[in-house]
Amino acid sequence: MQIKYLSNTTANPPSLLRKAGTIAVATALAGVALMFSAVLIVAVVSIGAVAFAYLWWKTRALRKQMKAQMRDFPPHGANVQREAFMGEVYEGEVIEGEAVRVEESVSSASVSVNTRS
Repeated sequence: MQIKYLSNTTANPPSLLRKAGTIAVATALAGVALMFSAVLIVAVVSIGAVAFAYLWWKTRALRKQMKAQMRDFPPHGANVQREAFMGEVYEGEVIEGEAVRVEESVSSASVSVNTRS
């Protein structure tokens, strides 16, 4: 595969004025792009702040209710004794090891059903 470059050999190289104009236009376009991006960032941040304030305002009753519930509960890790368990002492022996659950099924032969009326 061959690539052929078509060039206009009769064209003159760009002049200094043309190069300066190209740099000026590129700089102006970069400045305009920077201004639009700054405006876009300000708009996104403003919309986000308004949305956050709206949600904060709409959830104020829920936050108040949650704070009231947290005041009713004891702090995490507090040693709280309930009235139902006051004074009960369990004595016994703890057997460590493996536990096996045995389920007994009831057969129809062992169950006597009185069908006479």
